[in-house]
Amino acid sequence: MDDAGIIRSPYALYWVAAIAISAVVAIVASMRGWRKDVYVFKPLTTLLILGFVLTGPANAYLHPLYRPLIAAGLAFSLAGDVLLMLPRDRFVAGLGAFLVAHLLYIGAFTTNGVQAAWWLILPLAAYGVVLLRILLPHVAPRLKVPVIVYALALLAMAWTAAERDAAGRAGGAFALLGGVLFVASDSALAIDRFARHFRGADAVVLGTYYAAQTLIAFSVGVLGYSIH
Repeated sequence: MDDAGIIRSPYALYWVAAIAISAVVAIVASMRGWRKDVYVFKPLTTLLILGFVLTGPANAYLHPLYRPLIAAGLAFSLAGDVLLMLPRDRFVAGLGAFLVAHLLYIGAFTTNGVQAAWWLILPLAAYGVVLLRILLPHVAPRLKVPVIVYALALLAMAWTAAERDAAGRAGGAFALLGGVLFVASDSALAIDRFARHFRGADAVVLGTYYAAQTLIAFSVGVLGYSIH
């Protein structure tokens, strides 16, 4: 594989186009309150990303477990999508599904080992402290522990993605970008839910979420990229 970043398969472009269209419809439907369309296109977008990962060619330099772990993470993310959009509050169950997804992503990003680089850990740790100080005063007592555990897993996922990129592992740049956007998405979601609702929250949360999941999918090499 070369490092030119050329998309080799038109078939991959069809997947990316389908993901983008479904994501836009899901975002618009969420902003407009079109509940039926949200029920269809929100999980459909994640399902398309999962299909993209499962059907495309993987980077030959990846560990054999990398793609299965990413696919499993997307499957649990899909479950989380469904749980969080149900009429009854399934927040804790949805949080649990995404927690498992992050643990699976951590497993994928560390398949070739990991080094604890302080210059990657400290900024994420500082960000986590600030975020939790903003959120926890507004979180119900029964939810404080789940929120803290989830935040730790989310930041650990972003850290292992950054470590993968720093080590020059296959797909590391895509993993890093995806991890950072996932942190941005979940931070916006948490602030909107617990601290202060803000205008355009649906667009910010879903836009960064689908971008994050798609970039993590790209780290499998399904576009024919060989970054690192």
